[in-house]
Amino acid sequence: SLAAMEEFHLSLSQCVVLRYHWIDPFVRSLKQRLASFYRFFCVADRVKVYTNQNKTRTFIGLEVSAGHFQLLELVAEVDRVLEEFDLPTFYKDPSFHISLAWCVGDLSDRLEGQCLQELQDIVDFFLLRVQWEQIRCKSGNKYFSFPLR
Repeated sequence: SLAAMEEFHLSLSQCVVLRYHWIDPFVRSLKQRLASFYRFFCVADRVKVYTNQNKTRTFIGLEVSAGHFQLLELVAEVDRVLEEFDLPTFYKDPSFHISLAWCVGDLSDRLEGQCLQELQDIVDFFLLRVQWEQIRCKSGNKYFSFPLR
């Protein structure tokens, strides 16, 4: 019952609700705070099971093993923007990951163990190395892109 992700991404914030009149100033502030960041590489190579806070969805993801420090620096700047708008910041100790598939409900017990090990055995044959060239912000059906230097 797993569904493949339609688009791969790595989150630098929780999902938040922006009021319509906040969108432009929020995007401007993000652009300003992210302008000094350089492109960098990440490696995502550890299969892990995640659930959302409400335990209504389960995800299989690839956890980042290299590039964590750069991602923490980006999160710190994104958090500053969120604080400007009195919005919740990111998790204290984030597990940066790229979600591969998801399903409804909390199926983490079923996916742990042998299933997870079999997926890890497959992933061990590949090296997923990602160069981060831009940060994107999605608001409704609009995407805003912030190129890294």
